[in-house]
Amino acid sequence: MNKAELVDVIAAKTNVTKKDADLILSAMIQTIVEVVSGGDKVSLVGFGSFEPRQRLAREGRNPKTGEKMIIPATRVPGFAPGKLFKDKVAPNS
Repeated sequence: MNKAELVDVIAAKTNVTKKDADLILSAMIQTIVEVVSGGDKVSLVGFGSFEPRQRLAREGRNPKTGEKMIIPATRVPGFAPGKLFKDKVAPNS
């Protein structure tokens, strides 16, 4: 499902226009990105949590030459699904 299809489903389920559903979805995504990039966590009960994670520096290899290289530490976005989401996707695990 892409964003346009998601907007269609949201509009149908909430009885709002597609334009309003797109504005709401875009605002939600933008807010999550801003909060997580600012170093904070966003928790949506039942869905999951978005948070910044620190990836440590590590040794890697150049795929072309096989030469060892140091991959620098960096901050990356992370997502941990909530229990309800996990149970819906994999009910018997």
